[in-house]
Amino acid sequence: MHPKDIAPQTRRGRIVKKIWNALPLLLLTVTVVLIVSLFSVINAKKTRIAAAQAEAMANERPATNVVLLDVQPGIIRDRINLPGIIEPWTDLELLAKISGEVIQVRVVEGDPVAQGEIIARIDPADYQIALDAARASYRLAFANLKRLEKLFEKNLIPKAELENIETQVQTTRAQMKNAELRLSRCNITAPMSGVIRRLDAKKGLLLSVADPIARILKIDRVKAIIGIPESDVATVRNIDTVKLTVQALNDRIVDGRKQVLTASPDNAARLYNLELAIDNPDGMLLPGMFVRAEIVKKVAAASISIPLYTVITRNGEQYVYVEGDGVAQRRPVKLGILEDWRVQIKEGLVPGDRVIVEGHRNVEDGQRVNIVRIVSGKEGARL
Repeated sequence: MHPKDIAPQTRRGRIVKKIWNALPLLLLTVTVVLIVSLFSVINAKKTRIAAAQAEAMANERPATNVVLLDVQPGIIRDRINLPGIIEPWTDLELLAKISGEVIQVRVVEGDPVAQGEIIARIDPADYQIALDAARASYRLAFANLKRLEKLFEKNLIPKAELENIETQVQTTRAQMKNAELRLSRCNITAPMSGVIRRLDAKKGLLLSVADPIARILKIDRVKAIIGIPESDVATVRNIDTVKLTVQALNDRIVDGRKQVLTASPDNAARLYNLELAIDNPDGMLLPGMFVRAEIVKKVAAASISIPLYTVITRNGEQYVYVEGDGVAQRRPVKLGILEDWRVQIKEGLVPGDRVIVEGHRNVEDGQRVNIVRIVSGKEGARL
């Protein structure tokens, strides 16, 4: 029989046996606790060493040269810039009102014309003959009327006969007026001032009624057509003027006055056409020129703004570095509206802060910096 199988006869023996049997588990537990404690001590020591090394490196690293922007409140605008095209104020298709042969054309394509100016002439011979005949008929009817009026005064003719000749006079007068009108239409005149965009009339051409003669564009005033996205329609309703940049004229700036905002989109892109009236007395704005419309959606006064490139984004966080006591300090920020190179800072900066705008990507939080220059205002815009 194995000694372990022998049951102790005394109480002390039984206690000793229990301790002896539990000794391996106790030793294992003590060993595990010692190992865990040792790892905790080692990790804590590593952390202290790493922090000490980082602090030492920061102190030993030479100061980074930086340029600072002195932050001051100002105005920033939320703007959209949209393309558009210049169109003539009026695009008129001039059609023939009578038929006949064109015997003279007085303009060429591209010529300016004034309202009432003769563009072309139709052979008036047939219309002059018709007018002469209508005048003769009218004179005869009028003479008969005068003769019958005297006879009626003497009760020599009935009133019905006098009324019949009066009607004849009115009819021949109307025929004469119509012949005069048709003869006057042999001179084809411009119904408005503008520019000849296309000239269909040619000398010797036989015209019929409603044949095209010319296309005239009114450009002393023009209109810009801008496509407005659905999301910006509400904003556009409240504006009166829009600044327009004409690229073909060396980025010339002109003012457009709102005329019409269409009530429904005009294309598959769901753009609502905004028509802007533009004065064009010198005729420099030509149909077909492209423009850029700058529409101000919102103005934020007394707002802090900084260059957009100054903001660093990492792991979903946006922050900048500011200088304080010669040290770079990391500052989380909340961004607002964007205008050109500037972005509004809604939270994180106050007036008087000095933001690192050059060298900001070469510094760490708590690192010493060497201030090369401090800029503000318009000087900061040139960075």
